[in-house]
Amino acid sequence: MGRWRPPQPRSSKYITAEGYARLNEELKYLWKVKRPEITQSVKEAAAQGDRSENAEYIYGKKQLREIDRRVRYLSKRLEDMVVVDRAPDPSKQDTVFFGAWVTLVDEEDNQRKHRIVGPDEIDAGSNYISMDSPLARLILKKQLGDEVCLTKPDGSEVFYEIMAIKYE
Repeated sequence: MGRWRPPQPRSSKYITAEGYARLNEELKYLWKVKRPEITQSVKEAAAQGDRSENAEYIYGKKQLREIDRRVRYLSKRLEDMVVVDRAPDPSKQDTVFFGAWVTLVDEEDNQRKHRIVGPDEIDAGSNYISMDSPLARLILKKQLGDEVCLTKPDGSEVFYEIMAIKYE
């Protein structure tokens, strides 16, 4: 059996201005700060002699590969990004679009508040969800007061009502 796997579907290329700034800052940090530090430590480890059993050298080279991989990914990804830095017209602010904070209420009156962002910005701690996620795809372009039905992976269904939409 081969190791070939079909390519992953392309994720959306939209990003908020804050998310773009954060990814760009990470790229600058990796390229200007972290990589030179690791390069210097690898250089010092290589000067100690035998590299085949030098753990510092081997680990440093591994770190350099990981940094280079992340820098390549961020460089390519940031080139293709479309920064969404403005809210929709005031007449359309009762509709869910990219960047909106949406408050949902389920059947048991439990509230959930999520912000719809690009796939590179998702963060469970901040309640950011990707616009490619099933919940976000379900509520995008819905309006205040609309009800939606989310089918979970186990087959059960959850009904939500859109209670609030804010753009910040």
